[in-house]
Amino acid sequence: MSLTVQNLHALEILDSRGNPTVMVRAELSDGTISGAKVPSGASTGAHEAHELRDGDRTRYGGKGVRQAVENVHNILAPALRGMSADDQFALDRRMIELDGTPDKSHLGANSILGVSCAVARAVARSRGIPLWRYLAGGRPAVLPVPMVNILSGGLHAGRNFEIQDFQALPLRLSTYAEALEAVASVHRAVRAVLEKRGCIPNGVADEGGWGPRLPSNQTALDVMLEAIGYAGYRPGEQVAIAVDVAASHFYSNGRYELHSEGRSLTSGDLISLLAEWAARYPIVSIEDGLAEDDWPAWAVLTEKLGGKIQVIGDDLFATNPGRLERGIRERVANAVLVKMNQIGTLSETFQVIDRAREAGFRAVISARSGETEDDFLADLAVASGAGQIKIGSITRSERLAKYNRLLEIENGGEVAYAGSPKHIGPPAKVDKRPD
Repeated sequence: MSLTVQNLHALEILDSRGNPTVMVRAELSDGTISGAKVPSGASTGAHEAHELRDGDRTRYGGKGVRQAVENVHNILAPALRGMSADDQFALDRRMIELDGTPDKSHLGANSILGVSCAVARAVARSRGIPLWRYLAGGRPAVLPVPMVNILSGGLHAGRNFEIQDFQALPLRLSTYAEALEAVASVHRAVRAVLEKRGCIPNGVADEGGWGPRLPSNQTALDVMLEAIGYAGYRPGEQVAIAVDVAASHFYSNGRYELHSEGRSLTSGDLISLLAEWAARYPIVSIEDGLAEDDWPAWAVLTEKLGGKIQVIGDDLFATNPGRLERGIRERVANAVLVKMNQIGTLSETFQVIDRAREAGFRAVISARSGETEDDFLADLAVASGAGQIKIGSITRSERLAKYNRLLEIENGGEVAYAGSPKHIGPPAKVDKRPD
């Protein structure tokens, strides 16, 4: 019996920052109903798919999503009713056609993604199988290594310092549960180290990491290094450091402005600084080390560090197949951060993941700063076989929903933990790139 889309219902809900976002429930022809909640970013790149907001300043400061909700009810639901729910590609393609814009600005990537994920989850439920298994298809499912936010700056913490995230990344641990325990220990140890240094944090940032005032960006690395040892782990052997620079957000008129330090850097200066840090600290991954359109400098950064560590493009690629192709062609970065709402459909998300794998790039599945308690991302990460996930810290429920879902999947005994260094750091080889 063919499984088809029967109805779609959307609702305006709130994300973890108290801003509106879209929830969609999909009903299938066999009566199965399931839903999905769409995340939202704070440090959004210029090349992301368009998140449709109402702009009515009298509601949520203009961030309402009632129009996106109505687009589900009035446009997407009638158009998709009767379509095969099993054919995710055809479903997503139909929504892209209905939108008719390059960035999904007509219907909104938030409405389109909500439908895409809700239907997929409903099909998995109808079949009586875990979501990760349905999404995987022929991909090698694997439990990902967690890349966990410990210290936050930039747009996630009121620009207390410029670098957006300093993360703990567990190495050579045999299970996901052990890896999660290690990074939770480091998170606790960082508070103790901060208090010892007189930098008592008053709370946590957008993604649950500590957001203290520090005298410099590099101080965060010193705190991380000390805390890893304080927690009882060997830096660089059991727990390493990943850095999300998010450089686009302190880039202005061709320079990188470190206002907290009173410094203005050229692209070359910032590359030299990151190379110095990579040599001095156990850093295995650097994300968005340069601005999203600073392509020539990205090539230099990749040439300098890409053979030693993972060099990730987030704002650079925006989970966009076309921008990833340019990176492959121009030998820029060696890994892509994957955020579903940057591109707006499941099909296109997997297109980026699969192309990255084919080209020898790493892929890191990522949440957004504005999240919900939906744990869809955990299943996506397992299904992708990417081997790494970036959710945020371990102190807020919208993050813990994903971490705990991964514990649940591991407990099922069907999926092995990625471990490391196989799934971390620079790819063993980067091939299939056009000359």
